Amino acid sequence: MKFRNVAELVEIAETDGLKISEVMIQQEVELMNRPREEIFAEMERNLEVMEQAIQRGLTEDIHSRSGLTGGDAKKIQQYKQTSPVLLSGETVLDAVSKATAVSEVNAAMGTIVATPTAGACGILPGTIFTAAEKLKSDRETMVRALFVAGAIGFCIANNACISGAAGGCQAEVGSATAMAAAAVVEMAGGTPSQSAEAVAIALKNMLGLVCDPVAGLVEAPCVKRNAMGAAIAMVAADMAMAGVKSVIPTDEVIEAMYKIGQSMPAALRETALGGLAATPTGRALERQIFGNDVKK
Repeated sequence: MKFRNVAELVEIAETDGLKISEVMIQQEVELMNRPREEIFAEMERNLEVMEQAIQRGLTEDIHSRSGLTGGDAKKIQQYKQTSPVLLSGETVLDAVSKATAVSEVNAAMGTIVATPTAGACGILPGTIFTAAEKLKSDRETMVRALFVAGAIGFCIANNACISGAAGGCQAEVGSATAMAAAAVVEMAGGTPSQSAEAVAIALKNMLGLVCDPVAGLVEAPCVKRNAMGAAIAMVAADMAMAGVKSVIPTDEVIEAMYKIGQSMPAALRETALGGLAATPTGRALERQIFGNDVKK
């Protein structure tokens, strides 16, 4: 039941007539030597933490200590509920608002689930809880979606990277977007192959994304990248469900992401020395927050 990459994961699932979530659950049981019920219950607790973070971000006055982020999730929800015209649609905006909510809670030092990192924590809950409302999914389906995401994250982490310091924001937000896309495909009744196509479609549209946190904080542009990651995940899932396929196989997209990350200069990998962090406004904000001299 062990797999090392997405191709092997899909082959096992389709050969044995299983969902990706089931393959991942069985692998966890085997590798961790723990009862199935215990592993499932732990993942359910993760889902509860995600749900609580969404609720906090959408209902409380959440702001980071730096003042860079906070309140945008509530603005998006209000806009979604009151605007007569929604250019991107109610479902996408709902995922965006929920992803923003969780990311804002993280920036304010609240409790979140790193999926796969804290900097990308909003994408998976934003998409899963929105898809669940749209599809009227039960709790088990939602927990299984987390196992799907875990399976994809496992493949990416073992064949590329998931940290901004190692591979840029493509490795964090990109990986989370791919994980979420695969998860909601299974929630919607898609096949393992369609989940894999969603991964490729989502991730290749994040290739080259740099990690350039303003003032070195996981706030700007991180929160808004979580929002856009959720939107891309939902669209990628729809494209895959429509039968759209990636010209480049999923595992090759993951490999390309790794190689792109390796070729990125250090200034674009979470050092706050380049990109948006190095703009005049970015430097001014850093001085304002920390009151120290910064490199120009």
